[in-house]
Amino acid sequence: MGLFVIMDKKYVGRFAPSPSGQLHFGSLVTAVASYLDAKSNHGTWLLRMEDIDEPRCISGVDKDILCTLEKHGLFWDGDVIYQSQQHQRYQEVVDRLLQQGLAYYCTCTRKQIKAMGGVYNGHCRHLGLDPDSNNQDQFAIRLTMTRPLQAFEDVIMGNVTPIESEAPYDSPHQEASTSNSSAEDVVIKRRDDLFSYNLVVILDDVFQGVNHVIRGCDLLDVTPLQKAVYQTLGYEIPTYGHIPVAAVSPGRKLSKQNRAAPVNNTTPKENLVRVMQFLGFDFPAASSFNDISALLAHAIAIWDRKKVVKTPEIIVPQHESTYYSEPL
Repeated sequence: MGLFVIMDKKYVGRFAPSPSGQLHFGSLVTAVASYLDAKSNHGTWLLRMEDIDEPRCISGVDKDILCTLEKHGLFWDGDVIYQSQQHQRYQEVVDRLLQQGLAYYCTCTRKQIKAMGGVYNGHCRHLGLDPDSNNQDQFAIRLTMTRPLQAFEDVIMGNVTPIESEAPYDSPHQEASTSNSSAEDVVIKRRDDLFSYNLVVILDDVFQGVNHVIRGCDLLDVTPLQKAVYQTLGYEIPTYGHIPVAAVSPGRKLSKQNRAAPVNNTTPKENLVRVMQFLGFDFPAASSFNDISALLAHAIAIWDRKKVVKTPEIIVPQHESTYYSEPL
């Protein structure tokens, strides 16, 4: 019994890219930071393809992502999990929540929610709506939230406090759902029959035993909401740490949407050195290392969350986005 408890508390981290585009510098930063945090804690580093939004995913990109990670010596533990192959598990949870009265059907449109002040006010919570086969596409499914948004201690960025709202639950709000002290009833399955990210990311982390999440600051604001979902579902919350995101201009992070340039797999050592310097480490030049393994071993040895730059974003050269290199 004692051995089980020790094993159960072992560090389990993960990297969860979306195969909607190849890895760019910003996503490589997240991969490296999550890998180093796991390995410096003698933990497990898992890999998950977040392809729940299948229409946005590109065929074959998952293989490109795996290739890029391997070229950089970032080898994952265990099998790769694909969200697109987990629908039955997700649906079983949604069905159980509906049966237990912890979730409900909702017909409110974006236009109606905008009229509420931008945040859903619980309009359908007690209406007892029940779709039939002819009108299922008119309904989303929401989780009845029982916990408020709360401040938390991020292991990299420090204390994170949601912006509080003085408006009551059933009146119009001006702030987004992740910026209010009261969490709105979050959508767990959309009208188009796709499971929501805020549900599956939690179900997958629980399923894989993930207890440490290192990811970009672009997800910092949604973390209080996800922690509230964890509590509402009765799951143990992982430890969170957020790192700076790479941006080509203020508020414009590198992403597939702004056509971020793919990582150059022919220069892995140089890429890794640049990642470490981006994160705030005084790191030797690529020529100082004979191979990738030696470089990563040094990175693991010097990894320290306290040394990571405490800023939400860092501006990188505009050539990181092909948007800026295309003719006008």
